[in-house]
Amino acid sequence: MSAQFQPIAPRPSPLRQSGPVAWARRNLFADWRSTATTLFIALLLVWALPGLWRWIIAGAVFRPDADACQAARGVGACWGVVAEKYRIILFGRYPFDEQWRPLVATLLVIGGLVVSCMRAFWKRWLIALWIAILALFFTLMGGGVLGLSPVRTELWGGFPLTIMLSVISLFLAFPLAVVVALGRRAKLPAIRTICVLYVELVRGVPLISVLFMASFMFPLFVPQGVTVDVLVRVIAGLTLFIAAYMAETVRGGLQAVPKGQFEAADSLGLGYWQTQRLIVLPQALSMVVPSIMNTFISLFKDTSLVTIVSLYELTGALALALNSDVQWRPFKLEAYFFITLIYFSGCFAMSRYSLWVEKQLAASKAR
Repeated sequence: MSAQFQPIAPRPSPLRQSGPVAWARRNLFADWRSTATTLFIALLLVWALPGLWRWIIAGAVFRPDADACQAARGVGACWGVVAEKYRIILFGRYPFDEQWRPLVATLLVIGGLVVSCMRAFWKRWLIALWIAILALFFTLMGGGVLGLSPVRTELWGGFPLTIMLSVISLFLAFPLAVVVALGRRAKLPAIRTICVLYVELVRGVPLISVLFMASFMFPLFVPQGVTVDVLVRVIAGLTLFIAAYMAETVRGGLQAVPKGQFEAADSLGLGYWQTQRLIVLPQALSMVVPSIMNTFISLFKDTSLVTIVSLYELTGALALALNSDVQWRPFKLEAYFFITLIYFSGCFAMSRYSLWVEKQLAASKAR
């Protein structure tokens, strides 16, 4: 009796797990709720994009002509205000003929940040490089040497001031935050109490209060005849404020380190500082990278508050540029979009770098 063989039906090819179609199926059309939301957003964009295109591009005025901008109001944006006022927005009250100096100084700092983000340059000489960059920055900005005309710190402003306050405050706040976080876990009651009081006191007041105290109240407590530059006082206030918040973030990472790591360090005969430097802190900091980067981004944006102490950073310089000019004052919205793009670029770059660091740390932990 001969066996009858049935033809085997071909197996359906599996769905592709990569590519734009697979991405859209996974993220935009996963179920009926996701599909409905995607279609609603698509319809909203179809309705809004033509109007946005007309306002941003088609009907906009790009040349610095106030009369043309007035004629185009309600139809298109006036990007001419950026073309007319960009130097005041970017450099504040810095002398017009000397604005190449803050431009070069800012490019030096940005170049240092880019180099510092690359693993290939994580060497000991990077510290010396930053010392040289900051020395050049203050030499260019302040002048008084090498044939450069002196410029008072009260005239520093715009983007150079924003990035300088952010970078210096971060560099000073991070080691202070680590020390305070370790102090809050110290066994000595005096050290622990001092660190707790510092953190709770600073976190209990807004940043504006700290800047106000640093700028207006601090000079009342120094000896007569002794003056501290307002820029130094503002940097100190920002550093102390951010360090208090970052200390709690680092402390959370320290508490997440398993107790067995400490016991293993004791069994190897490592001292306290060796244990913290080689075992505990690397693990603790890797756990809280997103929170630390969130603090960095917050500080970058919070530098706008220094306007209350008459330091006109990016946001303050914009107000300075437009409030005194009746012709261009009605076009503040376009100018604010311009500085919004600058802030967004900086914050987005920091968030992308944070994700890269997280991926690198995850790869190093993979078994």
